[in-house]
Amino acid sequence: MSTARLCPGCDLPVMPNVALRGQSAYCPRCKTRLYRGGFTRFTGEFAIALACLILFIPAHIYPMITIRLFGQMIPATLPAGTITLAPEFPAVAFLILFCSTIAPLLVTLAVMTAQVSLKIQHFRLFKSSMWIIQHLKHWAMYEVFLVSLGISCFKVQDYADIYIGPGLISLVILQILMLLLLTRISPTRYWEAWQPETNHNPDELVHHCHSCHLSQGANSHCTRCHSPLHARLPHSIQKTWAYLISATIFIFPANLFAISIFLNNGKRAEDTIFSGVAHLIKTGMPGIAAIIFIASIVVPVAKIVGLAYILLCIQFKRRIHHRFRMRLFRIIQWIGKWSMMDLFVISIMVALIDRGQILDFTPGPGAVSFGIVVVLTMFAAESLDSRLIWDNYEQRK
Repeated sequence: MSTARLCPGCDLPVMPNVALRGQSAYCPRCKTRLYRGGFTRFTGEFAIALACLILFIPAHIYPMITIRLFGQMIPATLPAGTITLAPEFPAVAFLILFCSTIAPLLVTLAVMTAQVSLKIQHFRLFKSSMWIIQHLKHWAMYEVFLVSLGISCFKVQDYADIYIGPGLISLVILQILMLLLLTRISPTRYWEAWQPETNHNPDELVHHCHSCHLSQGANSHCTRCHSPLHARLPHSIQKTWAYLISATIFIFPANLFAISIFLNNGKRAEDTIFSGVAHLIKTGMPGIAAIIFIASIVVPVAKIVGLAYILLCIQFKRRIHHRFRMRLFRIIQWIGKWSMMDLFVISIMVALIDRGQILDFTPGPGAVSFGIVVVLTMFAAESLDSRLIWDNYEQRK
């Protein structure tokens, strides 16, 4: 692969020259991967996606864990928590269901439909499949759910005996296959299979398509996927600021109001995120407390502060530390989904502990605000065009 292209991370015209099998090409300026080396068979990805689809059924139908509480066996399936939360907290329930079920299912189906549409040359189906893969793969959060399940087991071990169910085994295998699928899948490779890039002179390249990643000249619409072309994502800075400011507003009630309410023998205990962390430390679980503290307090605040720093540097045209800001942006994109951990823990605890006045666990008003913060910060990271970081790179002294 030696076709000239614009780097999707910083818009630098480059001519990657990958001659050996297994090599990948990276931008010399921002280190964005331009081309994934090696040879991946689409049929292998189809087989993995099909296996994921098959495992989807037992992972959602059979109990992940079963606890013995007050002499009664209580099973917990993957969607049980969202079903319990739906009547009183529909928004939180939908967010949990979307990240644990809907997004992984759509990504899996999109891989299969992408390959079918390649075979039959169905453009609209192929483009829709690529859009789903590109935009929803970060919302498939099985690994976060599994860690949350482990935390929930630690929390209930003092009240009940815990037994592993077939649903958990299916979910673990499904997570391994999903991880393998997401690391193998490359929308750029699929678009190349649909229509290969033509060889250009790097000086002739003007636009990089945000939908199919084709580098091309000055056109109003992409010559491959027909999407509108823009030098930068429209209103990227304004959208990111709007999401960030909204997330900053909601982060205060998310931390000040109770995120969970625990009822034990008529005694009501309301915990904020911070008081819950303090309680875990007092009860001898400092490791779990550290995980919750980092995922639920440090990560959301760090994402807001980090993105605000990047935006201010862009707007004030800072001419130094471009690579640092790019690395920071990639870290923010990667850590975003781990903030969902607390909400997953709540959904699992609600499914396991629902014994009325004797023992009960319900979300508090802070859970809704926290869910909004998670969604807004992820939208903020997605709406920021990283190429804005590099717009004044050549002007520095």
